[in-house]
Amino acid sequence: MNRIPSRAGRRLSTLIGLAAVLVGIALLVAVFAVFAVSRGGDRGEARTGSPALQLDAEKNSPQVTTAQAPRRAQRTAIPVRIEIPAIGVRAPIVRLGLNPDRTLEVPTDFGDAGWWSGGARPGESGPAVIAGHVDSHTGPAAFFRIRELRPRDTIIVARRNGSRVRFTVLGSEQYPKTRFPTERVYGRTAGPTLRLITCSGAFDRSSGHYLDNTVVYARAAD
Repeated sequence: MNRIPSRAGRRLSTLIGLAAVLVGIALLVAVFAVFAVSRGGDRGEARTGSPALQLDAEKNSPQVTTAQAPRRAQRTAIPVRIEIPAIGVRAPIVRLGLNPDRTLEVPTDFGDAGWWSGGARPGESGPAVIAGHVDSHTGPAAFFRIRELRPRDTIIVARRNGSRVRFTVLGSEQYPKTRFPTERVYGRTAGPTLRLITCSGAFDRSSGHYLDNTVVYARAAD
């Protein structure tokens, strides 16, 4: 003979059943959350990865990849002027981006220097790249004399917030544009470094361009 459960017994059975349902729902939510984080985390990492720079040896232009770099809690102020006392340079700095064909822009004014805004800012860890014309149709341009720089010469970069960062020249090298040393110029460095780039070598009248580049290497002064 089946016994009819008491009212208290029925209430207890109901509570136990409800608790089991709630535990099941909680487990489903937890599994869904783990799945969503694992899927979304990959997409988020790709979005937040800082670009690393490479240089196309034939085009002599920076190319952006998605290599990871540490996030910076606070960016250094952007550069606005470069001063090189040893060769009498005091030039405004403009931002340089990429042209539609992904070659590096150049300053439109021959008296300006241009900072590659896709890379490190002067004073941040990594190579800050500043390019400038060597001359124009009418005479010398901003970086006409940078081949005269010698080790231990000083380069000063003034920044928008009024701060200034000093670099010490390590040396300079000249390369054919067709064999530009991508990793040496644009590769990551342990501390703040600076590269100045201009044209040099023989002038090809048929193309209207110089055949070489001169790169000055410098590091932040101690």
